[in-house]
Order: sequence, then structure tokens, then C-alpha cells
Amino acid sequence: MAEQLGMVEGRLRGIGQFSSVVSAIRGMAAVRLNEAEEHLKGIAAYAGTVADAIGQALALLSQMPVAAPEGTTHGMHLVIALCSEQGFVGGFNGRVLDCLGATGSPTVLFVVGRRGASEARERGLEVSGEFPMAGHAQETVTLANRLAEELYRRIEKEGIDRVTLVHAVPTKQGREPAARPLIPFDFQRFPASTAGGPPLLNLSPDALLEALAREYVFAEISEALMLSYAAENEARMYAMLAARSNIDRKQGELTALVRRLRQEDITTEVAELAVGALVNMGGDRGS
Repeated sequence: MAEQLGMVEGRLRGIGQFSSVVSAIRGMAAVRLNEAEEHLKGIAAYAGTVADAIGQALALLSQMPVAAPEGTTHGMHLVIALCSEQGFVGGFNGRVLDCLGATGSPTVLFVVGRRGASEARERGLEVSGEFPMAGHAQETVTLANRLAEELYRRIEKEGIDRVTLVHAVPTKQGREPAARPLIPFDFQRFPASTAGGPPLLNLSPDALLEALAREYVFAEISEALMLSYAAENEARMYAMLAARSNIDRKQGELTALVRRLRQEDITTEVAELAVGALVNMGGDRGS
């Protein structure tokens, strides 16, 4: 009985230590989620500035650039799936990878996040490029630059003419993982603007537009990475809440078991003492 009690008490102590780890992970995820939401404000402001510049540059052209209609491109299709680098995120990666079907069959698949790349391969998908997901909000800028450079390198070298970004968003936005087309670049989204008069240029309007389009693609990748980073930490926070609920339930069960075993141990000791006393009393009477 005492041995069983010791084992249960050991398990209870172990669960208590694990509970502390779960609480720490949840707290860290909550801090990173709030941090990402603050960074998103700056990214939105930057994207808005680039969008205004595109509108002013479009006003200098005699004709609006026209992107190829969806479904009419015949080159290679690059899909970039933003997943998680670490675990404890529930079905986060699965939901992102489930959205690949909505993009059509990718010719080239990039996966950001080691855990997501592993799950993609388990599904039988061929991963052409794997990138580590940012571990901190500040690292998304470097990662966005790397992804933008790589996708434009592929466009120039391999005939890719369509690029789609697939990423999760925080649940508070009420949206499922999104498929965001990046290339061909859709200039129709930006109304031409003559506000403030014609800008002073060191480039031709066409060259300026090309540079601004690349800058806006970088802003879109940055926003998608930050949204994915926020959604990943939100998923981790909810996963830890679920884990904490299970821990509390198990702690309650083990605590009740410890009490019962202690009571049984005490009862056994009392019974043994009583039997011993009766034996002694019988011996005294016989003498």
C-alpha cells in the first residue's frame, strides 16, 4: 500500500511540474500574440504608403497595366505555405495545408516552418523549398526579404508566372486560412491618383511601377508572415489552455486517489494495531 501511495504521489508531483511548463508556454504565446498585433499596425501603414505611391505612378501612364486573367497563365505555379516551426499548435499546420487544394495543383511548393514541412511530406507532397519560420516578430522582416528574393529568382530562372501565398489568420478576425495571390500583380486594386501633383521622378514610370510592385509584394509577404506568426501563437495558447484543463482534471483524480490510499493506509495500520492489541490481551489472560 505504501509503495503504491509513493508512486501516485510521484506522478502528482510530476504533473505539477508539467503544469508550470504549460503555464509558461501559454504566457509566452500570449505575449508574442500581442507583439504581433502591434507589428501588424506598422506593416499596414507601410503597405498603405506604397499603395499611395503606386496610385500616383499609375496616373503617369497613358494605359493601366493589365494582369493576365486568372486561369490563363501557362507557366509554373509557386505556392508558399506558412506553417509552424515548433509544435504544440493543435491542427494549425493541417488547416493551412488543407487550403492548398483551393490554389490548384502547385508546380513548386515552398513550406515555411519545419513542422509544416514534415507534415506536408507525410501527406505525399513534394516540398521544393523549406524555410525556418520566424521565432520572434522582429525576424519576419528578414524572412520576408529572403522569400521575396527567392520567388523573384525562381520567376526569372524557372518560368514561374503565378505565385500564391497560403497562411493562417488569428481566429478573432473570423477567417479561415487564406490563399493570397501575389503574382501576377493586380494593379486594378490601386486607383490612379493625382493628389499632390505629379511626383519628381528619377525613373521612368514603368520602371518605378515595377519597383513599387515588388515593394508591395514584400509588404504583403511581411503581413502574411506576421498574421501567421500571430495565428500560430494563438493556436499554441489555446492548445496550452486545453492541456491545462486536462492537467487540472488529472491532478484532481490523483489527489483524490492519494487521499483514498492514505485513508486506506491509516485504516490498515489501525486494524493491525487493534489486532496486535487483541493478541496481547489474549496472551495476558492465558497467563
